[in-house]
Amino acid sequence: MSRLERMRRNLARDPRGGWIAGICAGVARAINVDVAFVRVAWVVVTVFAWKLAVAAYVVAWILMPVRDDTPGDLDP
Repeated sequence: MSRLERMRRNLARDPRGGWIAGICAGVARAINVDVAFVRVAWVVVTVFAWKLAVAAYVVAWILMPVRDDTPGDLDP
């Protein structure tokens, strides 16, 4: 299995590790980097193209599945 296939299989939102919907936390986990790097990159993209960034975030929120080990209702 290639690295891209592994990343695609692991790409899922992580609401427990995220601030809003867990998109950045899920991407960081999938590419195996610190979530702070993904958040900083997202802020930079948002500064230069905020409409595109907001649209991409909403689409990712809708399309990305929630991690299997994360409860849907977020109860502790």
